[in-house]
Amino acid sequence: MTRKFNIVLTAGRKKHFSITIIVLVSVVISLLVVSLVLVALGYCLPGRRERKKNDEALQQENGKRQDMRTAESLQFDLGTLETATNKFSEDNKLGEGGFGAVFKGMLINGQEIAVKRLSKSSGQGVQEFKNEVVLVAKLQHRNLVRLLGFCLEGEETLLVYECVPNKSLDYFLFEHKKREQLDWLSRTMIIGGIARGILYLHEDSRLRVIHRDLKVSNILLDNNMNPKISDFGMARMFGVDDQTEGNTKRIVGTYGYMAPEYAMEGLYSVKSDVFSFGVLLLEIITGRRNFLGFHRTNCGPTLIGYAWQLWNETKGLELMDPLL
Repeated sequence: MTRKFNIVLTAGRKKHFSITIIVLVSVVISLLVVSLVLVALGYCLPGRRERKKNDEALQQENGKRQDMRTAESLQFDLGTLETATNKFSEDNKLGEGGFGAVFKGMLINGQEIAVKRLSKSSGQGVQEFKNEVVLVAKLQHRNLVRLLGFCLEGEETLLVYECVPNKSLDYFLFEHKKREQLDWLSRTMIIGGIARGILYLHEDSRLRVIHRDLKVSNILLDNNMNPKISDFGMARMFGVDDQTEGNTKRIVGTYGYMAPEYAMEGLYSVKSDVFSFGVLLLEIITGRRNFLGFHRTNCGPTLIGYAWQLWNETKGLELMDPLL
């Protein structure tokens, strides 16, 4: 009799324990559901949405302030640059392009710099210029020339770059004796470096950048003959969206490197830079210039036309520089 009573009592306790577990689990599930509903309602409430908008606006404002601080930190004093370049003396002149002359200089801390003195004909506004400098300064890649800062003082508009000692690629490529220094291994290394720099600008940088003026004189070589893309004065930058092309009525750049749709219709895109890279590739392989491209003054074929002709005749190897 006692044994039967104990069995019944044990069964009752198990049943009571099971009921307790079920109740606890139900309470926990209910609390989780209520919490999720409250969180969802919190995101849907107008106050929450307003706070979210305010947070985004605050982030944008902080970003602008950060860019202003960055611009201030990048600004050089005119006197400092005049001292560094010996007042832009001809002895320190490295070269000159359509947008101004470049001078070699040295800061008082011993750092070598290259100062580009932009021509006074530029119609770009001060704030627009500063914004562009800040954006370019954020481009960091081993195959891009690094922008160190700028100077806007009086009538002077100056850009300060790292100094790349071996001048530009055309200095070596189109002079017979110097071209001998560019063996096949050196040329393939230069080609690969330029390609990596373009890939970074088009795909991997914070903003998508279309250079619009890729040419041999804008490829600088460091001590180890590694290439660095320079001169972003004509570059166009797009945001982080999917925009990859644009249109302009003002055609800038260098004939001979321009894609047909850009030279004739003002349409530019990442493909425009790839076309220019193709011309660079031909010039590096052949050691010959592409002449004037779409503005030819003679009846001879351009390097592109000559390459196409040999390709159709299955004589592509004849393009190679005889020095190779």
